[in-house]
Amino acid sequence: MFVRTKTTQGRTYLQVVESYWQDGKPRQRVIATLGRLDKLTEGGQIDGILRSLARFADKVKVSEDYRAGNLEAKRVQKIGPDLICARLWRELGIEEVLERLLSERKFEFPVERAVYLATLARLFFPGSDRRAMARARDYRISGEGDLSLHHLYRAMSFLGDNRERVEDELFFRNRDLFSSLSLVFFDTTTLYFEGSGGDRLGRRGYSKDRRPDENQMVLGMVLDDRGRPIACPTWPGNTTDASTILPVAESLRSRFGVEGICIVADRGMMGKRNAQELEKLGFAYILGAKMRLEKKAMAEILSRPGRFRAVADNLKVKEVRYQGKRYIVCLNPQEAEHDRLSREAMVADLKRKIAESPSSLIGNTGYRRYLKAGQRPEIDWDKVKAEERYDGRFVLSTNTDLPPEEVATKYKELWRVERIFREAKDTLRTRPIYHQSDSYILGHVFVSFLALLLMHELKARTGGAFEWDEMMRDLEALYEVEVEQDGKTWLLRSPLKGCAGKVFKACGIAVPPGAREANPNATALF
Repeated sequence: MFVRTKTTQGRTYLQVVESYWQDGKPRQRVIATLGRLDKLTEGGQIDGILRSLARFADKVKVSEDYRAGNLEAKRVQKIGPDLICARLWRELGIEEVLERLLSERKFEFPVERAVYLATLARLFFPGSDRRAMARARDYRISGEGDLSLHHLYRAMSFLGDNRERVEDELFFRNRDLFSSLSLVFFDTTTLYFEGSGGDRLGRRGYSKDRRPDENQMVLGMVLDDRGRPIACPTWPGNTTDASTILPVAESLRSRFGVEGICIVADRGMMGKRNAQELEKLGFAYILGAKMRLEKKAMAEILSRPGRFRAVADNLKVKEVRYQGKRYIVCLNPQEAEHDRLSREAMVADLKRKIAESPSSLIGNTGYRRYLKAGQRPEIDWDKVKAEERYDGRFVLSTNTDLPPEEVATKYKELWRVERIFREAKDTLRTRPIYHQSDSYILGHVFVSFLALLLMHELKARTGGAFEWDEMMRDLEALYEVEVEQDGKTWLLRSPLKGCAGKVFKACGIAVPPGAREANPNATALF
């Protein structure tokens, strides 16, 4: 490839030409016409082109020298996670909200950057704070300052003390997104402690982690109708589910000014007082009913005549009015068959145990519901028959005017909250919690809330086209290598892998060039 001039109609042009062979003969083709030679010369553009080409030649040379093993890597850092998360962090307003709250305080280190580091760590390398600080060296994380483990501890305490203010400001900053908010989902879970669990939070209670031997806290999650986290209230570990829904409803009204919306919650939140108080507060509700704790009412509701209407292959519904209240009876035919077979197998096993070893039934709570009270174990066939009414069924209580099909469909969407809890506990490793200070514990948990916000936003921008693990893997595979050549420091980027390119495009972020000269004025935490 070379440069030549070509004169046409008295004007001379500068061209880039490539030589090639065709049919055994040398030929030439024009790759690009750079312009008229006189204009390029007068404007000094030729020198500019040469300087640009020289820089490009430097990039090619340094890349080739590194691949050939002639240059030593001074540092290798993953850049994909920070490039994506930093953009989402800013555009969701988290950075701005934290900086505004921090303007009221004087810290000698960048607290907002420490919170961002903890959030990035929860997404990409979850674990203890000490582990986060150690692993952070492998990632390029933008920002000024030199963070230590002690700084991370102090940042978590600040975050724990200000978590509700952050929730409030994020809600109102994005209130255009919530302007049509008509429905929220609410559920709770438990997080256990390795230790006492602070002064107020750590208490023994019903453990959804199956760790009754440990102190725990109760964590709630409120999502909007698109699955976006709004708030994550917390309570001491001995708090019952039924006692949480009214404070949440009152909080939605007092803190966010939200009224007249529908709260969807699981059967643990059900109770006559809760339903009545929600109506007084002006909320609609869809609540799961406690079928086995309200046997008399449920027996009446389940036995009411009426035809089920199909919503989906695995869901049928019918509406029932009972004592002035509206209930939706839901039937899953597949679950009904499973329940029937399970009960028949248990009864058959019970018959065998009664015949062979009645003493083995002593203290066996699994079989007790099918036995008559008395000295000798005997199957209570009335109880067995009564159990049939529950096969594949669940009951919803609602004060809405929504069609039964829509009530059932909305309730089934509680899986969004369940998924959030799974991601918080497993993917983000929120549990177990080792810290002792209430403020620090709340900050630790709230970092997971911020991480879930970023996770939800990234999934939304990519349209759910990729699994989270897939995006995380391909973003982590993008790294930059720092090398030195001829007194200059260069950053060489690895090729994009998998879905990374599409993730960058979905977020509107330009991928860094394959080779670039390092900016001596650039700052980074690591």
